[in-house]
Amino acid sequence: MWMSTFARVALPALHRSTSAMACQALRACCRPGSGVVPLPSCLTAVQIRRQQTLGSASVPLVCHSVRHVRALDEEKLIEVEWEDGDRSLYPFTWLRDNCQCPLCTLESAQARLLLLADLDVHTGVEVVEVSNDNKVSIVWPDQHISVYDAEWLKKRCFSPAARQAMQEELFLNERYYWDSNLRIPTANYQEVLHDDKAALAWLLALRRVGIVYLKGAPVEQGQVARLAERIGYLRLTFYGHTWQVQDKPMANNVAYTTGKLSLHTDYPALHFAPGVQFLHCINQAEKGGESEVVDGFHMAEQLQREDPEAFKMLTSLHVDFTDTGTDYCDFMLQSKKRIIDVDSEGRAVRINYNNATRDSVLDLPLHQVQHFYSALKAYVNIMNRPENVVTYTMKPGDIVTFDNWRLLHGRRKYISRPDRLRHLEGAYLDWDEVMSRLRILRKSVQEDM
Repeated sequence: MWMSTFARVALPALHRSTSAMACQALRACCRPGSGVVPLPSCLTAVQIRRQQTLGSASVPLVCHSVRHVRALDEEKLIEVEWEDGDRSLYPFTWLRDNCQCPLCTLESAQARLLLLADLDVHTGVEVVEVSNDNKVSIVWPDQHISVYDAEWLKKRCFSPAARQAMQEELFLNERYYWDSNLRIPTANYQEVLHDDKAALAWLLALRRVGIVYLKGAPVEQGQVARLAERIGYLRLTFYGHTWQVQDKPMANNVAYTTGKLSLHTDYPALHFAPGVQFLHCINQAEKGGESEVVDGFHMAEQLQREDPEAFKMLTSLHVDFTDTGTDYCDFMLQSKKRIIDVDSEGRAVRINYNNATRDSVLDLPLHQVQHFYSALKAYVNIMNRPENVVTYTMKPGDIVTFDNWRLLHGRRKYISRPDRLRHLEGAYLDWDEVMSRLRILRKSVQEDM
């Protein structure tokens, strides 16, 4: 079993949803350095920064008992008082809409059968009571009866803390920001393929940190497809289900040359760019070819702090991207993207930047053009600071897996020989498939505990 100080300590809240053994399937070593913000002493050597407080986004695994329940008819709310004294409020309409009986819910699919056309959005309540088995029972005016499990209700409480906890459990939105002092979390390829705890730890770290290294893959094509099958399926693009990164004559992509690749995200020319990328080293260059990555979310935060106007411009203006050529089939792509996508609270959620495919078409008013270039250059300058860049050299059998919506990756120029071409095999997945597998693995690991 691989040792993992990082997974055990840097992801403490996850222990509420999975076992410590799962986290031990990963390891991460640290180089000397001071933390971005104060952290526990065992973590200060890693330049990792939390986006929010983990403790506030997790629900302890405890059993909740209902002490009392009553209807607040004027407010059209059900009030549940729990044994610990807390109170939760639930709207009549929401409760009726989410009745769990066989007439209203198809349990085998966990899908709603009740039609919205048949829902009385102004319904009242006839009777509400706590049953002997600690469930909340409601009789509606039409005499339909709904019964709700206490744990089911507690998780769906409408309080801000409960809503945040539920969203964190579902989506794992927490991120750990890092800079050049991060040593990439590492796992064993075969363990990830065959052990659920190792696979879960891999995907948890991929979501939280954005990058995980897998060691020990066979040095032959097809391994990224095997890894994708562990999750679900590959994302087909115009470059195929998988693609071979080699220097090629008449290259249809700058990645298929020996020159330096500047830091970028892949495929912003697609309106929905792939969320996750795998790269498997089959053969390394004779000289050069070192890989580089930066935490785009962390860099966006630095830009917002250092140059708010530049941040505002890159999060509001749309930029054209293009990609034209022939590979899996012929293609002529065009998209419009913000360089930095943010959520409703102004936090970065997706980076869209590839200098090679940034179009010469710039759909901006004339007076904004120079300001846009200055803003973009400010962001790129932050990314290129040595203290922000992690550099590593892939060896045959290594697979790097990373968040393509968050990380920007690049490569130094290299020298190859005809009998020793640098060769990486790549593949894409989407976050929907990855998060689906993560939730399934988490449930499976929990049930095995």
